[in-house]
Amino acid sequence: MMDNENIGSCAEREPYALRVMGNSMEPEFPDNCIIIIDPTPYCEHGNYVFVETSDEERWLRQFVVKGDKQYLVAGNKEYPDIELPAGSFKIHGVVVQKNVKREVTHYDYERDSQVTAAQT
Repeated sequence: MMDNENIGSCAEREPYALRVMGNSMEPEFPDNCIIIIDPTPYCEHGNYVFVETSDEERWLRQFVVKGDKQYLVAGNKEYPDIELPAGSFKIHGVVVQKNVKREVTHYDYERDSQVTAAQT
């Protein structure tokens, strides 16, 4: 007999694919490219992350720390930075791969300096 709770928790830790919609992360992530997300609540400055803010908006952005503040930064400079006040967001994962017209790029992040992006 299978335990449904264990199945759900296991699946939540599996990488998953998303399609990028729009030009906000160009040129790094062009419209319609496929990205692979490694589900983790940890990230560090410079990581590309999939984040949900307290107003239930979900974003693909680069996580940037400036002084004591944290931001989501779009690749396309036409889009404003989004400040992330402590406790106002949840990291759903980091981008570990992209596929643009069958050309695959891997993103390897150093795990030594990772921090949990402030839900505290």
